[in-house]
Amino acid sequence: MPTPDTALHDVIVVGAGPVGLFLACELRLAGCSVLVLEKAQDPRSPLKSLPFGLRGLSAPTIESFDRRGLLDDLQARAPDRETPAAAHWMQPGRRPGGHFAGVQFFHDQIDSAQWRYRLPGPIGGVASDMASIEAVLANRLEALGVEIQRGYSVETLQASGDGVTVQAGDETARCRWLVGCDGGRSAVRKAAGIGFAGTDPEFTGYSVQAELADPAALRPGRHHTAAGMYTFAAPGTIAMVDFDGGAFHRTEPTRDHIESVLRKVSGVDVSVTRLVAAATWTDRAYQATDYRKGRVLLAGDAAHVHSPLGGQGLNLGLGDAMNLGWKLAATIRGDAPAGLLDSYMNERRPLGAQILDWSRAQVALMRPSASSRALAAIIRDLIETRDGATYFAKRVWGVDIRYDLGESHPLVGRSAPNFELSDGGRVNQHLRRGAGLLIDSGADPALRAFAARWGDRISYVAAAKTEPLGVKAALVRPDGVTAWACDEVDDLTGLAQIAMRWFGQPKDFAQSPTAH
Repeated sequence: MPTPDTALHDVIVVGAGPVGLFLACELRLAGCSVLVLEKAQDPRSPLKSLPFGLRGLSAPTIESFDRRGLLDDLQARAPDRETPAAAHWMQPGRRPGGHFAGVQFFHDQIDSAQWRYRLPGPIGGVASDMASIEAVLANRLEALGVEIQRGYSVETLQASGDGVTVQAGDETARCRWLVGCDGGRSAVRKAAGIGFAGTDPEFTGYSVQAELADPAALRPGRHHTAAGMYTFAAPGTIAMVDFDGGAFHRTEPTRDHIESVLRKVSGVDVSVTRLVAAATWTDRAYQATDYRKGRVLLAGDAAHVHSPLGGQGLNLGLGDAMNLGWKLAATIRGDAPAGLLDSYMNERRPLGAQILDWSRAQVALMRPSASSRALAAIIRDLIETRDGATYFAKRVWGVDIRYDLGESHPLVGRSAPNFELSDGGRVNQHLRRGAGLLIDSGADPALRAFAARWGDRISYVAAAKTEPLGVKAALVRPDGVTAWACDEVDDLTGLAQIAMRWFGQPKDFAQSPTAH
């Protein structure tokens, strides 16, 4: 096992899951020195591969991978929808778009025309497994020259006004900033003294791969029962929920125990002849009271945990990384405006709280009670309508995410549309170096000169098409969020104020009255 570099790093990222890897890539892309520490010696785990590791990726996640040039690599590793391991999610025939507490909605029900500020085209439906996501990100991190140091568990930390010292086993590492991406039981969060508050679990969930004496005894698909819920894909992929208050979470499931719970939940006298693999999870919904304490920050499950229902946890964590990376890098470079790093928590914590409530609502619908079954019947009727399916799709896919940036234009705070550009490319391609972007549909020399004042912090590009949205110009943050947009370009004073809010002072600040 190598020894962590004792040099003073700009950032130490604790945790080499998808969130930690994505964040490390963002920081290194911006020129920061990064050290990644990971507790696990071996990144491989059956829980990261099919079928357990399968994840549906939201629109913001797909866009983030595209904006960093990683989407093609990820799609090249996409699971075959015909394989048995993927079949329980990627069903043939009518294309499922997702579910709410097991109540399915489908692509053919969704009216994407209701989402005015998104360009027409495919939005949902990309799936990957955790192992592939980590492999793509680890390859990018290696190409950027960052090594993951494995086998190091953070035990204590000491923070001061100008840095953090981390004790990992017998080794010590130093950094200017420390980010905990080390999961729901985050050692970084605990060592930093950051609170974690929320609601306790109602159930133990099980993900199981097993051999059954008579697989035909269980009906394929998802089923609500008098004792809980189970999903079965032949010959032996099982997910089930037992409303026991989370009593068996973090225990080592045995064959006898899995058989007992399966019989209880399914109501079928089924026999498990061999347990291949099993993992437990719960609906515990907790959130960090702060995402930052001094020079210590949290992202991903270290900042928020909830049930995996609907596959929102990974997407939420990757969104944290995309939001935090460029802001922390600007702070390290010294060109961040006041309050930029604080905007990380201000933007991400309310979204995290919303996702936790979305998870809690699904649990309420899953309870094995007459009232929950009655409510589920109403939700099923609603989700079968075009407006209902569209509502659930926008929530599950993250299409409705909009940060409150204090600006009136309805595109501001939303993901920037992937406009076609005059150079033949698209917006996402121009975001790959991690800088801001000023999009101009009119090839206005004044806008080109405006962007140049910020040097390499803001690129300029002329758009060939902004229809059907009618946007004449837009300023996009490095994370792809629209910071400013207008339907007619008539005054650059307001644009200058917004640009300084996100990108700091321009190079010619002292000489330019417009910048003031």
